[in-house]
Amino acid sequence: MGLLQRPRLGLRGQIALGFAAFTVVVLALLWVLQTVLLTPFYQAIKTAEAQNVADSVARSLEGPGLDAAAYELCVSRGVNIFVTDHLGRQYVAYRHSYKDSLIAGAARLDRMAIFDKVNLLGGSYMETFHAKLPPGAMLLLYGAIARTQSGELRLVLVESEITPLDATVDTLRVQLLCVSAVMLALGAGLCLFLAKRIAKPITAINESAKALGRGEYAVRFPERGAREVRELAHTLNYAAGELSKVDQLRKELLANVSHDLRTPLTMIKGYAEVMRDLPGENTPENVQVVIDEAERLTGLVNDLLDLSRLEAGAVSLTKSRFDLAASVRAILARYDKLAGYSFPFFCEGEAWVEADELKISQVIYNLVNNAIQYAGADKTITLRLRAEDGQARVSVTDTGEGIPPDKLQDIWDRYYKVDKEHRRAQVGTGLGLAIVKNILDLHGGAYGVESALGQGCTFWFQLRALPQQIPKERTGTT
Repeated sequence: MGLLQRPRLGLRGQIALGFAAFTVVVLALLWVLQTVLLTPFYQAIKTAEAQNVADSVARSLEGPGLDAAAYELCVSRGVNIFVTDHLGRQYVAYRHSYKDSLIAGAARLDRMAIFDKVNLLGGSYMETFHAKLPPGAMLLLYGAIARTQSGELRLVLVESEITPLDATVDTLRVQLLCVSAVMLALGAGLCLFLAKRIAKPITAINESAKALGRGEYAVRFPERGAREVRELAHTLNYAAGELSKVDQLRKELLANVSHDLRTPLTMIKGYAEVMRDLPGENTPENVQVVIDEAERLTGLVNDLLDLSRLEAGAVSLTKSRFDLAASVRAILARYDKLAGYSFPFFCEGEAWVEADELKISQVIYNLVNNAIQYAGADKTITLRLRAEDGQARVSVTDTGEGIPPDKLQDIWDRYYKVDKEHRRAQVGTGLGLAIVKNILDLHGGAYGVESALGQGCTFWFQLRALPQQIPKERTGTT
């Protein structure tokens, strides 16, 4: 006994779980970025700002706009800027804040010491100090040595105040609590809305599919919701229509086959009883009736078996090169004794093909039998064979009632019957066109029908033509 499977979440549950996970991740990122990492981000920004200010001042060391540039940066960026040399001489000194400064009150020797320290560190230096005011504040000192166009070295010092963020973090926490509550409420509402909008059509499709599985082919799938859901519902509606059609045609086939089986069996049984019970009725004519009905019964059973094997893919082709025109003439010769019918055949020369000659002859037989069954009053069935553009095309034309245009695509179906009123075929069993379709599909040949009401029908098929006058040689089974 296998392990019991845990119940899986439905679509609504998966959507709710996905939204919950998304909301938790977003809120966690907000809390981490706005509280835990706020101070490191702030310090990194102030450090990058000090470096940019120092670079800007270094580019204007010997220009006439040094003082103006330094003052503008001091005011706009809120930093203290000092420029000195290795002797401690001060060239620029602008202070934005007077609360605290490490350089403003430094002596010349102190400035010289700072220059030497930065120089020994490779030309750049950065350090933070605790400021006196306000409590908890930090002072960032950044220094960089730059060379003037004349080759002299200058030390650019930038002081930037890093204010404490405790009050800001507390404010953000309160705001994040409010944002989290709003996001959770909106997320829950949006989750319910989307789950209902997405899951409801799928649930309806699921229920309709269960009904379809029970054989309720009239069921309809609601085509609403997302595009993919609508396409799925449309496809299922098409499938349900096709299943309904196939089921109806299957019932008709069973009725027709039952009729065709019952008729010859009744005839055989009736004539056999007459010959058994009545003296002198065991005549050749009565025996021939029994034989004819047995042959009709055998033909129906054989056609059913052939169609079943073709559709199951259990038929292999034994291809050979043969003259299709000669094959048609040989087949038509067997219809010479069919009273009242004429079979004119129009063909110029030979038409060599490579195919299963027995199966192609079966195609021709079925097309001719179908034409005989629906022939017009003149009882003329015309055959044509034309070879052009590398194709050998055979057409069979009758002068019957024709087929409505809207039914031309359905006549190849194995269950379809244009004439819904069952009538006993003069020749054939009514399954011929389905057999023709399957044989030609095996050969990869094209086929079709052209018809108009009151103007008869022309059934045609074509195979790839070979060069003429090729000796007839068997090529084996494919």
